[in-house]
Amino acid sequence: MHKDIATPIRTKEILQKYGFSFKKSLGQNFLIDPNILRNIVSHAQLTENSGAIEIGPGIGALTEHLARAAKKVVSFEIDQRLLPVLEDTLSPYDNVSIVHSDILKADVAEVIANEMPDVQDIMVVANLPYYVTTPILLKLLHDQLPIRGFVVMMQKEVADRITAKPGTKEYGSLSIAIQYYVSAEVAMMVPKTVFMPQPNVESAVIRLIKHAAPPVTVIDEEFLFEVTRASFVQRRKTILNNLQAGLPNGKQKKEAILAALAQCEIDPTRRGETLTIQEFGKLADALYPNFAKR
Repeated sequence: MHKDIATPIRTKEILQKYGFSFKKSLGQNFLIDPNILRNIVSHAQLTENSGAIEIGPGIGALTEHLARAAKKVVSFEIDQRLLPVLEDTLSPYDNVSIVHSDILKADVAEVIANEMPDVQDIMVVANLPYYVTTPILLKLLHDQLPIRGFVVMMQKEVADRITAKPGTKEYGSLSIAIQYYVSAEVAMMVPKTVFMPQPNVESAVIRLIKHAAPPVTVIDEEFLFEVTRASFVQRRKTILNNLQAGLPNGKQKKEAILAALAQCEIDPTRRGETLTIQEFGKLADALYPNFAKR
C-alpha cells in the first residue's frame, strides 16, 4: 500500500517539492485527512466495475482513494501547474486519466465514451471548487450524462439549499433545479481543520442519485425552471407578485397568471417556498400557452 497523499506532512512535502502556491481564484483547498476521504468514497458505493469522474483533483488526495475503489478514474484539472504533480503522485495507479480542461467547457459525454467504455456505472465524486459548484452541477445534470449520481463536497450553505425541502427558508429555485433530476441528501459534514489551507466556510458532502424518471412531467423543462426562478425573485412576496415581476410581460398578463393559479388550485397569496416540485410542474404547464417563447 502506498503512503497516503492526504496527510499534512506528505501534502507539505509535495507542495514544497513543486514550489506550489495556492490560487484563491481557483478555490484550491486540499484535503489532508485520509479518513474523511475514505468516508467520501464509501458514500459513492463504487465497485471494481465502477467508473469515477473527479473535478479538481488538486495533488491527487481524493483521486488516489478513488483509484483504489474503482475500475477507472477520470479527473478534470484546470490548473496546468498541477499536471506534473499529479503525474508524480498518481504514478502508482494505472487506472487514472487526467484531463487538462475546464469542466464547464469540456465535452464530458465524449470523455466518458473514450475513457470508460467498459464500466458498469459511473459516479461523479469530487471536492468541488466552491466558487463554481452550482454551474458545474447544473451543467452535468443538463448534459444528461450516463451516470448514476454524485457524491460531492461543497460549501455547507449551498448543500443546504440543494437538499432543502418545501416550506424551509433554504428551499428555492436551486433546490428544484437539482431535485428535478436527482434525489438529494447531505451525506456528511466536513470540519475546516481537514483542509490546507483552511476555508472560511463550513463544508458538507452531498449525495445525489439520479431519478429513473423526473418527479413531474412537464411540457418544457426550461420553462419549468424559468417559472421557479421567477417565483423566488423576492422571497417575501406572494407567488402572484413574483410571477408578475419575473415572467416576461407578467404585469400586463396578471389575469392569465391568476387563471393558471386557479386551474392548479394554488392560492395566489402563497409564497414560492411553499410549493412542491409537482405544483411547480402543473403551474408551468398552465402558464406555458401564455408565456413560453414562441
